[in-house]
Amino acid sequence: MKYLKTEYPRPQMKRDEWIPLNGEWDFCFAECASIPRDDAFDRKILVPFTYEYKASGIGETAPHSTVWYKRTFELDKQFCDKRILLCFNASDYITDVWVNGNHVVNHVGGFTPFSADVTDSVSIGGKNTVTVRCYDPADPTVPRGKQSWTGKPFGCWYAPNTGIWQSVWIETFVDDCIEEYYAEPDIDNCCFTGEITTLYGVADSAEINVYLRGELYKKQLLTLDGKQTRYCVKLMEDDFVDEKLFWSPENPTLFGLDISLLKNGKVIDVIHTRLGMRKISIDECGNICLNNKRLYQRLILDQGYWKESGLTPPSCEALKKDIEFAKKMGFNGARKHQKIEDPYYYYYADEMGFLTWCEMPSAYNFNSREMRLQLSEWQNVITHMRNFASIICYVPLNESWGVRKILNQSAQQNYARSLYFITKAMDASRLVSTNDGWENIDLTDVISIHDYAYDSSEFASKYASENLDAVYPAGRKLMAEGCAYSGQPVLFTEFGGIALKNSSTNGNWGYNDGAEDEEEFISRLNNLLKGVYECGFQGFCYTQLTDVQQEVNGLLDADRKPKLDMSVLNEIFGNKK
Repeated sequence: MKYLKTEYPRPQMKRDEWIPLNGEWDFCFAECASIPRDDAFDRKILVPFTYEYKASGIGETAPHSTVWYKRTFELDKQFCDKRILLCFNASDYITDVWVNGNHVVNHVGGFTPFSADVTDSVSIGGKNTVTVRCYDPADPTVPRGKQSWTGKPFGCWYAPNTGIWQSVWIETFVDDCIEEYYAEPDIDNCCFTGEITTLYGVADSAEINVYLRGELYKKQLLTLDGKQTRYCVKLMEDDFVDEKLFWSPENPTLFGLDISLLKNGKVIDVIHTRLGMRKISIDECGNICLNNKRLYQRLILDQGYWKESGLTPPSCEALKKDIEFAKKMGFNGARKHQKIEDPYYYYYADEMGFLTWCEMPSAYNFNSREMRLQLSEWQNVITHMRNFASIICYVPLNESWGVRKILNQSAQQNYARSLYFITKAMDASRLVSTNDGWENIDLTDVISIHDYAYDSSEFASKYASENLDAVYPAGRKLMAEGCAYSGQPVLFTEFGGIALKNSSTNGNWGYNDGAEDEEEFISRLNNLLKGVYECGFQGFCYTQLTDVQQEVNGLLDADRKPKLDMSVLNEIFGNKK
């Protein structure tokens, strides 16, 4: 098989004993609510790739709102005294799961992981059958990001990924397990704080072991307070902290964490994770700082699509290579656009010192249902993403998508404010760009600008701080009505999008007229970056890393082949410190 994801699927919360369920499953299209007969499963599919893309072994683009999966697995006698957890990293959109005919979980949301304790439904020593139903309607009210809801790609929306699109696996625990954990670094007080949530509240204590370069650095034992327990781990006195232990792009130091649950002194669950001691903040002068030092962000827009597998990366190595490409071109981070990526992306970003922005995939039809679905999934996103050191900014909304009247409608402005507040309530340690691009509301940590102008000669005057309340990037007012600029850092979070003219054919496109050749492409890049650097921006995000289907304005093509000399790109993008 050319495509088969066999890595442990959740590297930031790893258990030692696990069974992969990626690979060949029985599959069918069936618009029904109950499990189809065995003979209805008339196809094979390679999970976790979706039927719309060739990597799955099917590659059909006709829309189907309901898809079914089925496969068997065995558990030998070593699992007799253990509990069995069935895990999914992501499945779009409403997922129901049965094990041996017993319904074990219903999950709503296409971008967040979920799991179920299936111990009471499995057979030890015999075959077990897991059946999955995914219902993914062409509904603009549900969060879908760049997945088209019209039945075909259009504009900057692409062929969708229906059903299971990230890894599936089984792992084990005894009596109780860690359902969630949170570890927030505090470099000013030389500690990290957080919360441990257990599944059943049976464990009576927990042990946190902190490692640095493989050596035990700190050990702390906690008495648990039922299912949820707050904690604080002090690392060392302030005067003795070596700043070399802070995480940064130049020095991505990571501490290893082992968190164990105990019951009556016996270890019943262990997870392995990592922690970067770093701080992202805005100082009293309005400067974005990393570890209390000014930070200039040189970001690339990354939509995370692959030619033969869509949203699903072909392997964890493919994610690592994307980061390597971006760093070679001079970028120190990426804005993951309209997608919650496979966890290995952020895992490698942590390891390689690569800054990331976490953006909620948009819905497109403002109503009470959209708000309910988006807010619920956004909270789940934050819960699962806030342990990655590389993530420094959250983006709940993009370009007023799903809130098209936010310019002057109080209901939509208030909804955006609620997203800001819930984000800060769940994770106050990161920045928030509430509505990235334009029509910024008053509650946002940064002011973001999207402008695909061909010429940058007027950027410095156009985006002078005294003009921000009245300026119109891309014809949309930068600040929403009733919301004034109040000194926040300003970032140029989308611009460029240059395509080569010979690729802008047959419905393919880039922003503005395509460049005739590499020489013109480089000339236009230099012009744009000169204008950006003349502004008082505290960072930029260039569109984009790769071509994506009909949108051919990447610095790499859809096969990840560079269009230009990467050393030249590094001189252009990497010269602002």
